[in-house]
Amino acid sequence: MEPADGAGLHLSRGIVIVIRTLSPAVGLLGAILAAQLPELVQQYKQRLGGAIDEMATIVARFDADAASNSLTRDQAMAALAASQDDLVRRRGEDMKINIARLQNLRDSRLELDTADPVARLGGFLRHADGDLLAATVEDFQPAVPTTAEGLICALFGFLLGWCLVRLPAWPYRRWQEMRLRRHA
Repeated sequence: MEPADGAGLHLSRGIVIVIRTLSPAVGLLGAILAAQLPELVQQYKQRLGGAIDEMATIVARFDADAASNSLTRDQAMAALAASQDDLVRRRGEDMKINIARLQNLRDSRLELDTADPVARLGGFLRHADGDLLAATVEDFQPAVPTTAEGLICALFGFLLGWCLVRLPAWPYRRWQEMRLRRHA
């Protein structure tokens, strides 16, 4: 039942004002946060390059050790796997993991280097190396977005933030409009 003094109508107007004020503010916050994604990708790529260099050094040392024993990489891996020594077998498994990780990191960098800006962001979000991403986020330094990618991310973030406030309030606004029409 509606109070005679119209207090319910004032409350409804207050909620509408809050939603109209809060929507752009949350949208702006979303824009600022989303615009940081290209910078995160850039800092990730820098770490990715360092990880590739280090993994390549480890694999090259292994290949050199294999060659100095007149073995190919595959022959050396097979010799390690066949060893009776548990430590040697484990080192062989570690090297297999290192070789696979090096290839994954190189594939990831190639995708980041050759993709267009939108595909680069999508590829990053799908294929980022968990350990490298965690380290990148830990050391992340925000930056002002000055690229097309940054603008696209900022716009997407603004829309997402705006929708987070506006969409849940939509059923309430529709209910209020219908209620006002009935009373008019």
